[in-house]
Amino acid sequence: MGSLPNLETPPLSSRISTVVPATPRDEENSAYQLNYMDLLMKLHYIQPVYFFNSEAVQGLSISDLKKPMFPLLDPYFHVLGRIRRSESGRPYIKCNDAGVRIAESHCDRTLGEWLDENGYSAEGLVHDHVLGPDLAFSPLVFVKFTWFKCGGLSVGLSWVHVLGDAFSAFNFITKWSQILAVKKVNIVGEYWLAANDNDVVTHTFHITSKQLHHLVSTTSTCDQDQTNDTAKTNTSFFEIISALVWKTIAQIREDSGPRVVTICTAGSSNCAENEFPTNDLVLSKIEADLVVEESDISELARLIAEQKIVENHVMEKLVEEAPDEDNEDGGYGRIVTVSLPVKELDQLKDKLGGEWGIHCIRTGF
Repeated sequence: MGSLPNLETPPLSSRISTVVPATPRDEENSAYQLNYMDLLMKLHYIQPVYFFNSEAVQGLSISDLKKPMFPLLDPYFHVLGRIRRSESGRPYIKCNDAGVRIAESHCDRTLGEWLDENGYSAEGLVHDHVLGPDLAFSPLVFVKFTWFKCGGLSVGLSWVHVLGDAFSAFNFITKWSQILAVKKVNIVGEYWLAANDNDVVTHTFHITSKQLHHLVSTTSTCDQDQTNDTAKTNTSFFEIISALVWKTIAQIREDSGPRVVTICTAGSSNCAENEFPTNDLVLSKIEADLVVEESDISELARLIAEQKIVENHVMEKLVEEAPDEDNEDGGYGRIVTVSLPVKELDQLKDKLGGEWGIHCIRTGF
């Protein structure tokens, strides 16, 4: 999720430039219509960060990093546009090849020092990006390259969720890296930002394959497609991890819940690596008629797997009718990102770390 721009002097020196597609569009200023799921996600921002040690990026310059963007952007015509409103007030994207923003930054610490101090926090490594207040001039995508004193590099992507889901954002940055390799909810005014009275922060947990299998064996449930053990239920790793987080937050909040949660999963079209960016998400509601904080994780996981109710049609109705206001794991572990109020996040870290050994794991650089 984005935040209001920091008007104070940023801790990292940076400069901004714009990249446009290699080939101008024949059909200028066409419109890309946003569907109900796009508009439902309009207050949200996908902001991953990718880290590279000095050996991986040795010899690369900012020019080398920017060049793949030009051919990459040719098929992403709506990513280059800007938000406009129709006569009815409904937002759409004007495909005017306005481009994406590139931020280049330099940090006076080594990559290892940064990770020791900040963990996998995206703070400072992703451009402070929020749509508005002048939507017509707000870029939909920022890519931030941060060079560290040791020669390491981070690539921070800020992707407006109306463009597509996390899989779409991942495919975008993956295609950039492939081209490089070959060469080498309320609106605050017109800010598209969720209003929140709590100081919400984001933290990423790394669950290793060993911890994940321990969690599965401890909860006595597994997925027949993801483990060689005899399957006892059709519960997936995703549902087990969701159940763990659900129970832990319920323990932290005690009597205040949550008893009802919403699960967001990928739709079928996200299976295709080259799929055009979309918000192909399935939103499901799960309501517990039990005491969540005292329940077994396996019981909650089964509840998520078997009792979830798809509510996309409800979301569509809300959007359409609402008034428009002004490597240890060999690839088998899991990365889980959580956004919570600061106090609750600290408690979540303590409980997951103390009870399950799940921490922010860092590798040396």
